[in-house]
This record gives sequence, structure tokens and C-alpha cells, in this order.
Amino acid sequence: MREKVLIVEDMEINREILVNILEDEYAILQAKDGIEALEVIDREQDDIVAILLDLVMPNKDGFEVMQELKDRGLMKKIPVLVISASNQPSTEAKCLEFGVADFIGKPFDSSIVKKRVRNVAYYYVYKNDLEERVEEQTSKLRKQNKMLKEQADKLREVNESIIDMLGAVVEYRSLESGQHIQRVKGYTRILGTYVMHEYPEYNLTESELDVIVAASALHDVGKVAIPDCILLKPGRLTDEEFKEMKEHTTRGCKILENIKELWEGHYGKASYDICRYHHERYDGRGYPDGIAGEDIPISAQLVAIADVYDALTNDRCYKKAFEPDEACDMIVRGDCGKFSAKILDAFEKTREDFESLLVESRKRA
Repeated sequence: MREKVLIVEDMEINREILVNILEDEYAILQAKDGIEALEVIDREQDDIVAILLDLVMPNKDGFEVMQELKDRGLMKKIPVLVISASNQPSTEAKCLEFGVADFIGKPFDSSIVKKRVRNVAYYYVYKNDLEERVEEQTSKLRKQNKMLKEQADKLREVNESIIDMLGAVVEYRSLESGQHIQRVKGYTRILGTYVMHEYPEYNLTESELDVIVAASALHDVGKVAIPDCILLKPGRLTDEEFKEMKEHTTRGCKILENIKELWEGHYGKASYDICRYHHERYDGRGYPDGIAGEDIPISAQLVAIADVYDALTNDRCYKKAFEPDEACDMIVRGDCGKFSAKILDAFEKTREDFESLLVESRKRA
């Protein structure tokens, strides 16, 4: 059965244009206003892979439709592409608050419409499939964990499998290289090993560092809850978009809280601390809580530098990679926020090891 796209537009000529553009690839459903659209969605939601939604319509406008979809939890499951001739920032900001996947401007460009619909439909179908697999796996692990509480070695394997699974979801969601998480783990171990030996006041042990390294894979798990149009945007984020992007820290914590009964306390705490606090900075100018100094858990301090270094030294959708020496200098100068003097000392002493790991990673890519 062909995938279905719902076109919600009060002007028949616009619906006809969109039908002509998309009917070769999709089965087309149509609605001339918001009330009719919701009736179609009630019947067909399991088969709809994208909704093209006009904002200005009689009976129920596009914003009212989005509110209903949000209340039903469907905005996260079915991508909504807003059809609008308006380029007002306030309109786009309001749409982004609802979690729209993309925008299609009027008049329509057939190639752009096809690509945008194809892209969001593909990624949402893929994301939903991954989320279903995660849910299935989480359900299985919940049952298994009751039988494995007394088996320490097996429990550790289960904990790390959860972390790897969720980490893989983040990689697929954000389109980052599969090496990203492995590099962050490696940098965290390099830095943590030095701190463990040279700064005993942090009371790090080998086993605690192992937990921190494993949990570092979940530093960005909250990005699965950030809209594609923000997460994958190739240019600079607006203030509103950056505000939403920053919420990946707290959204990630909510995901982890929902599965906290699945794993042993040390893994859960380390994962939570890293997820929430890896964007905090030593002078209190980070987010989400603005905590400062040694109030920031050592696990998050280690992963923060590992993550920043990896972000600087690799291409991202919004920038090209910096050379390792330049990236190190930027971190030490405070261009990426202020870090602890002790952690910066450890970073400077181990920067050659960081670069070696980066070089090896590029050879394997």
C-alpha cells in the first residue's frame, strides 16, 4: 500500500497543484478546512506519513489543527509541513513551538515540495520505527532486569546495552557519524584517567570511570525530542531555535527518568548528571541550571570538554571542522565557555592523546 500524504488547504487550486506534484509518489488525501482534516486524520493516521497544512482556513485554522494534534500526541508521530505565503518570524516561531517539521512557501516550487516532503516523511518513518524498537527493547529489558539484580556482571552488560541502544538512536536522529559517540567515550577516558591519578580529591576510581565513560554516550539523548528543522538546520539558529535546542538537556533527563528502574543506580545517576549538566560552565554561564564551580558533577565536567573538542574537530551541518591545535587553543582560551583550571590542566597534558584518537578515528571512517 502506498504511503499517504494529507493536503489541508482551503483553496482548491492550491490543492490541485500539490496533488499534481506529489501523486506520483504518494496516495493523496485532501481536506478543505481544519475540521475535515481532523476527521481524515482520525480515520487514516496510521498510514499518513506527512501533513501539508495551510494556516489560514475557515472553521478551524492551521494553528487550531496543530493544537489538536499536539494534544493528541500526534505532532511527534506525523510530520507537519506548514504551507504559508508568510515569512514573518513571529509566524515561524509560533509554528516551531508546536513542533512543525518544515515550511513550504507559496507559490510552490515542485522540486522543493517533493524534496521536503520526501525528507521529513523518511526521517519520521525511520524515527518512529527506531522509537518503537526502543520501546520494545525497553519492555523486554524491564522484565529481564528483575531476574538479573543478583548477577552483577550481567547487570553491567544490560546497563551498557541500554546506553549503546539509546546512543545509536541519537546518532541516527541527528545524522552524526557513528564514530561520534566512540570518540566522546575515548576522550572522556583519556581525560578521566589523568584526573583520577593527578587529582585524587575527585575520588575517581577505575570502576566509577568505567561508568562515566559508558554513560557519556547519552550526553545528547535529548536531541531525539528536538524538531528536525532545528536539529538538522545547516545554518545559524535563531534565538528561538537555540532556546529550543538547549532543551535537549532537560528533555534527555525526562527520557532517562522514564527508564530509571531498568538500571543500577550508578549508571542512572552518571547518565542523568552527564545529560543534564554537560553544557554547564565553571563560571555559571552554562545551561540549563546555571550552576557553577564544583557544583557541576565531575562526570559532566569531563564529558563537556570531550564533547566540545569533538564538535570543534569534526564537520557539522552548520560548520566545517577546526584543526586540532586550533580547537585546543579555543577551549583553553575559553571561547567555548569556562572550564575548571584542573580539568583544563588535564586537557592540556593529554591533548596529544586526544589528537591521536582523532587521527585513528578518521582512518576508520
